[in-house]
Amino acid sequence: MPSSIAYRKCPHIIFVKPRFEAYKEASKQIREVFEEYTNLVEPLSLDEAYLDVTENKFNIEFAMDIATEIKEKIKARTNLTASAGISYNKFLAKIASDYNKPDGFYVITPKMAPLFIEKLPIEKFFGVGKVTAKKMHSKGIFNGKNLKQHSIATLTRWFGKSGNYYYNVARGIDNRNVNPTRIRKSLGAERTYEFDINTKEAMIANIEHIAEILIKRIEKAGGAGKSLTLKIKYGDFQQITRSKTFTETLTNQQIKNVGLELLEAIPDIEKGIRLIGLQTANFEQENKDIFLGQLEFEF
Repeated sequence: MPSSIAYRKCPHIIFVKPRFEAYKEASKQIREVFEEYTNLVEPLSLDEAYLDVTENKFNIEFAMDIATEIKEKIKARTNLTASAGISYNKFLAKIASDYNKPDGFYVITPKMAPLFIEKLPIEKFFGVGKVTAKKMHSKGIFNGKNLKQHSIATLTRWFGKSGNYYYNVARGIDNRNVNPTRIRKSLGAERTYEFDINTKEAMIANIEHIAEILIKRIEKAGGAGKSLTLKIKYGDFQQITRSKTFTETLTNQQIKNVGLELLEAIPDIEKGIRLIGLQTANFEQENKDIFLGQLEFEF
């Protein structure tokens, strides 16, 4: 819930400030553990990553043994628990990693995958959000078995380009590589506030601050985007976005100016804003090297 509501419900509540430097340091330690086993590490977030251990640095035969060792080392070095999902592709490994949290460990073998996917609720499919799940329900799709009954043409007609992805993963097919030098498609910065913002002056000041953070991240990534999106979440959790796209990459000053311009299209600021975010997409980076190739491995 919004912190402002939490405060009203519990006036004696203690708010603990986030410690992002500590989180980043722990993330760095965990990444170092990953890289002791393989250089093919594709981060998803501060605390999650794909690893391809087909050919690993210790020549360990079974992926399960590698996952066990990694979990033990993370616990020993950071005192944090970690959940591991082991499978033969990214889609299934991601789903497996969400099982039995915290300190989870789950394996989906090729033999068990077809039945596992058929029974899997559509909401558990990676890449299916609330809106898509609702649309799938309206089509009679509630699990993997229902999804598998539809042709690629039908799914593409219903869900556009994602239809091809849904068709494949319903059959356990995901040929994406674990890519340590993945080309970034977007970059963003956002901030959640302890108390809701409800004046335009405060919004302007905060958008300018978030724009500065985004600009620093863009410079660090060595690229630039051609579109900018302003994301707003109200105190009641309603979320809206406003975007603008250009033919050329945005300059630093344009990011600031367009962010403020998009603010003009935001209604009902007086309701209270609890989150503001800016994201640039159609991102172009100088380094576009990609790793190709993922082999078979034993469980």
